[in-house]
Amino acid sequence: MPTPPVAEKKPHLLVVHGDSREDPYFWLNDREDPEVINYLEAENAYTKEVMAETEGLQEALFEEIKKRLEPNESSVPYRKEDYYYYHRFEEGNEYAIHCRKRESLEAPEEILVDGNALAEGHEYFALSVSGLSVNQNLFAYAIDTQGRRIYDVYFKNLETDELLEDVLKDVTGNVAWANDNETVFYSKQHSETLRSYQIYRHRLGDDPADDVLVFEEADETFDVSVFKTKSKRYILIASQQTLSSEYRYILADEPASSFQMLQERERKHEYDASHFEDHFFILTNWNALNFRLMKTPVDAPGKDNWEEVIPHREDVLLETFTIFQDYLVLVERHEGLRKIRVIPWNGSDEEHYLKFDEPAYYAYLTANVELDTTLLRFGYTSLTTPRSTFDYDMASKERTLLKQDKVLGGFDQSAYVSERLMAKAADGTAVPISLVYRKDTKLESSPPLLLYGYGSYGITMEATFSAPRVSLLDRGFVYAIAHIRGGEEMGRAWYDHGKLLEKKNTFTDFITCGHHLVANGYADPERLYAWGGSAGGLLMGAVINMRPDLFSGVVAEVPFVDVVTTMLDDSIPLTTGEYDEWGDPNDKQYYDYMLSYSPYDNIEPKAYPHLLVMTGLHDSQVQYWEPAKWVARLRATKTDDHRLLLKTNMGAGHGGASGRFKRHRETALVYAFLLQLSQGDL
Repeated sequence: MPTPPVAEKKPHLLVVHGDSREDPYFWLNDREDPEVINYLEAENAYTKEVMAETEGLQEALFEEIKKRLEPNESSVPYRKEDYYYYHRFEEGNEYAIHCRKRESLEAPEEILVDGNALAEGHEYFALSVSGLSVNQNLFAYAIDTQGRRIYDVYFKNLETDELLEDVLKDVTGNVAWANDNETVFYSKQHSETLRSYQIYRHRLGDDPADDVLVFEEADETFDVSVFKTKSKRYILIASQQTLSSEYRYILADEPASSFQMLQERERKHEYDASHFEDHFFILTNWNALNFRLMKTPVDAPGKDNWEEVIPHREDVLLETFTIFQDYLVLVERHEGLRKIRVIPWNGSDEEHYLKFDEPAYYAYLTANVELDTTLLRFGYTSLTTPRSTFDYDMASKERTLLKQDKVLGGFDQSAYVSERLMAKAADGTAVPISLVYRKDTKLESSPPLLLYGYGSYGITMEATFSAPRVSLLDRGFVYAIAHIRGGEEMGRAWYDHGKLLEKKNTFTDFITCGHHLVANGYADPERLYAWGGSAGGLLMGAVINMRPDLFSGVVAEVPFVDVVTTMLDDSIPLTTGEYDEWGDPNDKQYYDYMLSYSPYDNIEPKAYPHLLVMTGLHDSQVQYWEPAKWVARLRATKTDDHRLLLKTNMGAGHGGASGRFKRHRETALVYAFLLQLSQGDL
């Protein structure tokens, strides 16, 4: 084995609440320091050298994954008045081309923006399609070429195919058009914390330096965004925080008017707003843990005038909704699975649910931009079913498959099986597990198993299909998702019992799932692996501190592992908005609890699993120095000779490499790491 780099220890004392913590790797938090860059590059070189014997496997995996993807893929067009909009990929290109056709899909194609042309010369490239003017003649799009989610917004005249001189620099990419076809509202982030906190109004042709600040969010725990309602009648500003939200509105026909309050923020009151005819429709948790749907007159929108449309249910989480002229469509979650419910406004027809038959799946609404239609566009996927797009006629109840993603390379859906299990935690809580494997995988032979988890922010880990994942399944792996507390799989209480002073439930649930899979014959106890990213990387770090013997290998992507130090620094992006997720360590109660599980602060001289840690130098969500410090301290402390690898993408951020194919170089590295471990070929 080559010799790993050793980060220098430099004394740095952190004292809070009378508690002293020595952080010898604190100096790694300066990306402008050549010594830091040299260290990261040395770690990259070490990773490359250690994994050199797998380069052939990595290349084979990459080519295999590429060949499974349709080279000339195109999205299903959706109609917006006189036009059909879609995006497509051309063979050999990394980025989407966004297009439209007028009135008919047989009409000549108009290219709105070609991501491949814009990406030339950039190591990293992200394109955000920000939207169309009401007359559909002007198109806004946003570009980020670093990976810190700082965008420049451009405007294109689709009649002349020319760019306007207007450019909105260093903004979020969030844009909403007024109905005059010349005014846009956009959000801007703080230059240091990157918190989206301002909404500006820009008139095309004016100097952006003269744009009008229409709203500024003073509370550092809130972020703001701006959007237009589906009805096209109102523009709304949303101020949102973990536990509270607040909306303001103006008529989209009157962009120069002052924004009015819909409902003032209240602690622990979350709501979302939409508009239909004479009412705002409000999805709210006011006296409703799992949310309910209300409506209120547009001329008297305050909470005192809210009228219930869909009541709260203790066993059903109401996640979102969309409105049509004749129908209300709800997306609900019951026993961990999504349901789509259709309710006619006239009451003469029976409401009904769309039926889905697989034990674990993900159903979701897609492009439903028109009000006056009976067609509902939705998507469906599962661990064995590629992403599929349907039109559902809410009147006739007919379902039409418009497209199912092609998976090339001989993929046969019938060769795989999906299951849903329940593991019992120490406190008696039943934790769902979704898993998939090839039917010819011999479970009695104890196959290798990769367990994925996240468990934060109330984000549900859905049972979705992955074409790259087939490369693991075809090599005998079982793949499982642990639906642990901290997500929202089993309702809002599932989230509440996995954050703040109950955060450790997330970690113990994951450990429970690992034990359950081994005990029930789905995994070889010597070949059980784990994977998580971001807050899921925190999960990985906490779990291997608590039970380093359970998993043989772990992949931690952009891991949030230096919890206490980060949450004490309110200059770091995202910190202030996350106090209600993790706690505010300026309060000693939360400091003590966070310190008890923070992966970086709980490293001990003991044996740890094989580790592959991945990060991005320009990550704006989990700063690169968290995984860098974690690896440095682990290497200096652990007692084993297992692999400890740090791979820093020097030209990307939180999402890793950009590009449809290029991103899978990192996938191939992860798979090669796991496959080599599973074969004992070290």
